[in-house]
Amino acid sequence: MTHDNPMKSHTHIIKKLMHLFLSPILIIIFIVPACGADKSKDEETLKNAATVLQGMVDSKNVPADVLARANCIIVLPSVKKFGFGVGGSGGRGPMICRQGKNFSGRWSAPAMYTLGGASFGLQVGGSSTDFVLLVMSQKGVDAMLKGKTKLGNEATAAAGPSGATHAGTVGGADILTYADASGLFAGTSLGAATLEPDNDANQRLYDKALTAKEILLGNAVKPTAAGKQLISLLSRKVAKHSSS
Repeated sequence: MTHDNPMKSHTHIIKKLMHLFLSPILIIIFIVPACGADKSKDEETLKNAATVLQGMVDSKNVPADVLARANCIIVLPSVKKFGFGVGGSGGRGPMICRQGKNFSGRWSAPAMYTLGGASFGLQVGGSSTDFVLLVMSQKGVDAMLKGKTKLGNEATAAAGPSGATHAGTVGGADILTYADASGLFAGTSLGAATLEPDNDANQRLYDKALTAKEILLGNAVKPTAAGKQLISLLSRKVAKHSSS
């Protein structure tokens, strides 16, 4: 007479439950937003990005002197996270870079990027989080422009110093991350996430197929109305690039 292994049976049930919960999460994160994509929503994302950035700079969550050292900035409004044993994240937003030698020039037109990634661990509930990522190094810029980039691999990422707590140093990370979260969520971060250009959104915004590099470094396009709003904000907040 044979007996089923209770531990094996328990593990099988857990795997089935994880698959059951993960499937709708991935559908919500990646498929549903794509179905409703159009140029007006892209413009709305750019406007939201300007609002998020202004709020985080005005509150000094992102210090102006650290912002002034950034070569490029990525703003991801309302990144969605869901979790129940297995979690995921998804969002989109613009990247904007200083042009010219040593990133000393004016701000470029924005290029849209998407954020994706899954995490495993103890997670409860869901949240909507605004992220601001400051790309501090040439290595970080190169990684973001080449295509799909996994944070921690092609470019190192670390939590950025904020408010009065920073002591004039930003460390050696390629990318500094800032977040303003709402809702209940535990056990995940951007550490395992990937970022890549949203080529479809960029084509909608600029009416032609372009790489992120052409938009950000090549003066290939003029910014849209919402893009001008973001550029104007950055020009007021950080008029000049600081390498110190």
